[in-house]
Amino acid sequence: MPVKNRFAELLPEITAWRRDLHENPEILFETHRTSALVADKLREFGCDEVVTGIGRTGVVGVIKGKSDTSGKVIGLRADMDALPIHEQTGLDYASKTPGAMHACGHDGHTAMLLGAAKYLAETRNFDGSVVVIFQPAEEGGGGGREMCEDGMMDRWNIQEVYGMHNWPGRPVGSFAIRPGAFFAATDQFDITIEGKGGHAAKPHETVDSTLVAAHVVTALQSIASRNADPVDQIVVSVTSIESSSKAFNVIAQRVQLKGTVRTMSKEMRDLAETRLKAICEGTAGAFGARADVTYHRGYPCMVNHDDQTAFAADVARSVAGNCEDAPLVMGGEDFAFMLEERPGAYILVGNGDGASVHHPEYNFNDDAIPAGCSWWAGIVEQRMPAA
Repeated sequence: MPVKNRFAELLPEITAWRRDLHENPEILFETHRTSALVADKLREFGCDEVVTGIGRTGVVGVIKGKSDTSGKVIGLRADMDALPIHEQTGLDYASKTPGAMHACGHDGHTAMLLGAAKYLAETRNFDGSVVVIFQPAEEGGGGGREMCEDGMMDRWNIQEVYGMHNWPGRPVGSFAIRPGAFFAATDQFDITIEGKGGHAAKPHETVDSTLVAAHVVTALQSIASRNADPVDQIVVSVTSIESSSKAFNVIAQRVQLKGTVRTMSKEMRDLAETRLKAICEGTAGAFGARADVTYHRGYPCMVNHDDQTAFAADVARSVAGNCEDAPLVMGGEDFAFMLEERPGAYILVGNGDGASVHHPEYNFNDDAIPAGCSWWAGIVEQRMPAA
């Protein structure tokens, strides 16, 4: 395939970009160096328009095809931000910023989309326009939502939007996708159990908030086991328990719990929030304590659109010869906000064997670059063939 050949030629250059990004990670919306590098590259490539500051530190580039009889505009999105993790890879190009690391491969996503942008600006072998979207703050900051709220979709008349994520454990350069719900909604909760503290030798004079918290943690698992339809997906995890007492002989006045809920449908999301609050308040009340619950809705479920998913899979097959059915993923992805605004699809590209994402020994596999770039370019050239 000609596109794959071109990206094989560009591989050393794109790899150098990727490793520079890896060496200089930036977290959430603080992607100032990364955003500047991306904008400079897009201008160097000859993009028809380059705009910064979308969604705070996001960057958008516009590349027009040789013709525009179709009036089509396709968006391609890559995330740019790193994670607050201390890198332990020992690589020559390991992070130079303590406590920050590209542990999810966003450096690879950004580099691959830059590579595709360079190729598309060189060839312009399509009928319409492509909008390359470089997004900050995917890792919990909701940068995708902020770019949409800044009017990105309407400003550039984006009609379809496509995203990609590397996937450790899949063969390098292979692809997998699924229609419909794909990545879970990611909600968080804070629970404060207020009892009556006292001496550990006189429990009858207290309302033991630690005991109440233990019952709450156990009872919350009944949401999945007894409230949810067994064929639906839901995860309720209490991930932090902190008592106001640090002494061995003091019953705590207060215990704080934190955790997350992951669901794959609006109905299950609503059920989980309602039941979580009722269980906490009812369980605490049964012991004479009080539970204050704060439930925060994070990223919505990411839902691939049927037509665009089938097309994305066809493009993947043209690049790699095959595209497998992807499993449901209970992790979150804020590309969901873009898919709520426009039809589109999100695909996985294999990263090979190695550490999983969000691990201090993770590293993006540069051998996946030609396949990823070819898929981006294929989306544009096959969806908007030259007139």
